Amino acid sequence: MENLLGLLRVRVKKGINLAVRDVRSSDPYVVVKMAKQKLKTRVVKKDVNPEWNEDLTLSVADPNLPVMLIVYDHDMFSKDDKMGDAEFDIRPFLEALKMNLSGLPGGTIITRIQPCRSNCLSEEFNVVWQDGQVVQDMCLRLRNVECGEIELQLQWINLPGSRGL
Repeated sequence: MENLLGLLRVRVKKGINLAVRDVRSSDPYVVVKMAKQKLKTRVVKKDVNPEWNEDLTLSVADPNLPVMLIVYDHDMFSKDDKMGDAEFDIRPFLEALKMNLSGLPGGTIITRIQPCRSNCLSEEFNVVWQDGQVVQDMCLRLRNVECGEIELQLQWINLPGSRGL
């Protein structure tokens, strides 16, 4: 617990234009990994534009580790097919958390993150002060696949007894 910074809540919102891996559609689910942690969403049947709106919570000890995201097509009788992957850096989000933001009006943009070769962002995204907390919405372009994006939202949970940021 003393090595833990806190918890990162990753809300996996939806997939956009995901690859077809079955006859006409796919049965996608998302696996989120950080260090040795591995969490997954439920399978959405026959949908290349699935909506999960599921919260997956990761324990963060090392802020330098990226969060990996892999999308799979669930298959009943064979190995699940990979439908692309992405990763993102949580450091810009964590830097925004360290700022003293109380008293700011809701919707205030704290920082902007540009897409580049080292991240999978599909466009520029903002870290925002919203309802008394730091929130980051993002859309990740999947790699190693012909098409597809995943929309996420990040939130932080402070833990009593953790070393904090």
